[in-house]
Amino acid sequence: MPPEGNTMSHCDPVTLEIIRGAARAAQAEMEALLERTAMSAFIREKKDFYTALFDANGAMAVGSDLPIFGDIVAPVAGRFPIETMREGDLYWYNDCYGSRGAVSHSNDQVFLAPTFHEGKRVGFVMGWAHFSDIGGLRPGSLSPDATDHFQEGIIIPPVRLARDGETNEDLLRTFWRNSRFPTQSQGDTRALMAAVRLGEKRLSEMAGRFGPEVLEDAFRQLLARTEATVRGKLRQIFPIGTTRFADAIDTDGHGNGPFTLRLALTRTEDDRFIFDATGTDDQAPGPVNLLMHPDVPGMALGLYVLQGTTGQVLNAGAPHAIDEVRLREGSLLAPKAPAPLGLRGLTMMRLLAALHGLVAVARNGEAPAAHSAYVVIALRGTAEGKRFLMSDGIGVGYGARPFADGTDAVYFVAQENYPAEFMELTYPVRLRAYGLNRDSGGPGRFRGGCGVIREFEVMADEAMLAVRIDSVKNPPWGVAGGMNGGSGRAVVNPGTERERILAPLSDGTILRKGDVFRIETGGGGGWGHPFDRPADQVLADVLGGFVSLERAARDYGVVVREGTVDEAATAARRMQRPATGLFHRNGYRDAVA
Repeated sequence: MPPEGNTMSHCDPVTLEIIRGAARAAQAEMEALLERTAMSAFIREKKDFYTALFDANGAMAVGSDLPIFGDIVAPVAGRFPIETMREGDLYWYNDCYGSRGAVSHSNDQVFLAPTFHEGKRVGFVMGWAHFSDIGGLRPGSLSPDATDHFQEGIIIPPVRLARDGETNEDLLRTFWRNSRFPTQSQGDTRALMAAVRLGEKRLSEMAGRFGPEVLEDAFRQLLARTEATVRGKLRQIFPIGTTRFADAIDTDGHGNGPFTLRLALTRTEDDRFIFDATGTDDQAPGPVNLLMHPDVPGMALGLYVLQGTTGQVLNAGAPHAIDEVRLREGSLLAPKAPAPLGLRGLTMMRLLAALHGLVAVARNGEAPAAHSAYVVIALRGTAEGKRFLMSDGIGVGYGARPFADGTDAVYFVAQENYPAEFMELTYPVRLRAYGLNRDSGGPGRFRGGCGVIREFEVMADEAMLAVRIDSVKNPPWGVAGGMNGGSGRAVVNPGTERERILAPLSDGTILRKGDVFRIETGGGGGWGHPFDRPADQVLADVLGGFVSLERAARDYGVVVREGTVDEAATAARRMQRPATGLFHRNGYRDAVA
């Protein structure tokens, strides 16, 4: 029974789990609709989208795997007060600076709808998706050549796209007119709007089934449970005092760098947690700046600590476990407008690894090693009289863990690869090779995940290539004696007299019919001393194409001859065991931490 004087219906534990499952099912249904109806490959095939359900005050109550963003509702509520919203309304924005980084590059379009049941507001539903081209300097709107935010495409401040169910078509036509692929943009917009409207319907049905008051209490409990769980996990990980870690991205593509992220997490005597990134380097002239919303560190740490926790959802309770976030305006993580942001994914991926570094310091190595940054290429041009844009995100290796090898060929957690058949039918390319990048996984007791090799032959008369690769000069570090992961690279016409290696962050490379470009992506760092990896596992890695014969002997001390382990040679080699420290990069040399 609710306490005396409290008229709100209480959600019991069984009903809470039913509502949690219903909310996740609604979210999954929204994503399935979006996936099946969008036109662009980056949404339909790559699955670069996200949906979530929020409580009536705008706090995200139910999300899925990777909500590394900030307060989605606040930018809209700042312009359109929540109490003035009506059933049938739909709001839209992609404004990075106007949302304080809730959306952190302009390609991501956010659609948000308040949800009502019998005239009472019961929550919000949101969908965002990556639109392949929204104008800007180059097709794809993500050029490494960008020097300010306005070169990265049209900026939509928080606007009301629909009122009482009536859509402002003129606003949509203005948006579509700014894309080089307006038909595709139109299809993606309609798909995203339909997904949000479906979520709105499902959330209203939940309120009708359980009652608005029970639904409200369920969302309140889910938020409180996540905050309490994350805070408790952080207390288990971090001692009282300050834990520090530093990591770096290579360059901004304009000849500047490296740029160092310096993080500190302080746990006070009264169990407050303070995240401080004020020591991070100044913002970059090139587009690698990450406008990090203050909610992001809590969301990212929540994503880590909630893994394997049955019945938990990652929601707005996670950032509440961090009591204070300190950033320095003008830094790489808090750039001043109009600093370019289009390639902020490189910095975000390095930030996530550095947060694992904080955990590794606090737990003396009991944390994952670093991962490589998700690689993106863009090939643009004209074929058979039609303009084309092939934006391809390519998988990398993730770091080894204290109990298992790293994951191979990860397509940014929730995304997927382009099938070869789809690529060749859709774009003027022929896929000549696709497989794991041997020796890219960092050696260790547990091996880092391997990256990917993709090799394309250009079938169009001419095309322009852009490449986004990081972790070349500063490869992903290993932990507890594990070695760094391998680096990625982009090569044109490999193995011929016309071979040339491209800058890892570059645009404007002209390719012609018959040219071949090869992308090799990096791997994750290893965990534990590689000489401690059982010889039979090293042999399996060699036979499986993960590790070469040479690297098996050099890095693991395992000599393989004619498909078997030479036990005598291996024993002699392993007697020469190198000394190691906690973090390692570039062989056995200690990384800065």
